[in-house]
This record gives sequence, C-alpha cells and structure tokens, in this order.
Amino acid sequence: MAMGMSKRGQGKVKGRGRLLVTVTVYGSAGPLRFLVNEGEMASGVVRLALKTYAREGRLPLLGTHLDEFLLYHANGGFDALDPGYVINFNGARNFLLCKKQIEEVIEEKVEEKAIAGSVIASKKGYSSSWKSGLNKGLNKILSFRI
Repeated sequence: MAMGMSKRGQGKVKGRGRLLVTVTVYGSAGPLRFLVNEGEMASGVVRLALKTYAREGRLPLLGTHLDEFLLYHANGGFDALDPGYVINFNGARNFLLCKKQIEEVIEEKVEEKAIAGSVIASKKGYSSSWKSGLNKGLNKILSFRI
C-alpha cells in the first residue's frame, strides 16, 4: 500500500458520500436509522426502510410493495416525495414513511353495496331509510292497545 492508501479507501467512488438517514414509520415505536449513498432516490430509501423494518422484526407488519407507501419530509410539507427525488447533502435527512390509504376504493365499494341494498329493499317493499323504519316501528308500538 503506497502513500497511505488503505483498503477501505479503495472501494469509495470519488465525490460520493454516505448519509445517515432517519425514517419514522407511522404507527411504529421508534425511528429507523441507516446509511444511504448520496444521490439515492426516495424509492431506494423506502426500499431500505422496509428491509430494515422487517429485519428488526417490528410491528405492525407493513409488507414489501413500494407502491403502497409514501415518503414525506419529517419537518414539514404535506406533499409526498416523488419516487425520483434525490437525497443529497443539502437536503433533508429526516423522513416519515406512511402506508397509502385506500379510502377511495373502500368508499366506492360501500356505495355499491348501499345501492345494491336499496334496490333489494325496494323490491321487497321495504323502505331504504333507517329513519322511516324506526318511525314505522315506533308507530306500531304506540298504536298497540290493550
């Protein structure tokens, strides 16, 4: 080894460093900390966070599909980071990882079931409104005579 070069220094790419990144997983006990290469994309950070989370055996179980997660800056901003966002020395190093909500899909299914239920109720001659059902029941109770 000439001129003070060590084996460790030979594997480095000149101009690229490693960054300590902190990712807080929504619903988990504490943050994850791991090293990423400068220039790593947000999708790579999500992938590493999920691997680290699984390796540590944390709960709740998250899964492995990158498309199901959003990465946010921990210090502000309501917009999720683009998967192509590049992590560098000048940017933030604290992030929040959240699982995507599937509320829209659930709401659509509930509406479909409600529509189907009202069609079935109207075919049977029943009212689809819970208020009218309650009123009919109370009228029957109040009209009862001894």
